[in-house]
Amino acid sequence: MRSFAYALAGIAYLLRTQRSFRIHLLAALSVIVLGAALGLGPLEWAIVGLTIAQVIMMEALNTGIELAVTLASPERRPEAKAAKDIAAGAVLMAAIASVAVGLLIFGPRVAALLRQ
Repeated sequence: MRSFAYALAGIAYLLRTQRSFRIHLLAALSVIVLGAALGLGPLEWAIVGLTIAQVIMMEALNTGIELAVTLASPERRPEAKAAKDIAAGAVLMAAIASVAVGLLIFGPRVAALLRQ
């Protein structure tokens, strides 16, 4: 139970302090609403859910890495900058992949609606 409480405290920290995390959650909620409106099937929901989870987890890991690097190296160092940049790059790659998944899953449905 203690580990669960620590995990919830971490999520609460992200919600309180990380604008990017809140933006990702808002985007996820928008995708969920759109998916419900378009009637996604079970496999599509699984793919969308995993994609959302991947982006949110990468954002959380990025924050953890940035905090740990700042704690370990409060002074500016090229290695510290590289570690932070790499973590941010991982979030960017996950976000780009999520856009690709979104286009593949939502694109045909939205296009069909626009043709009507």
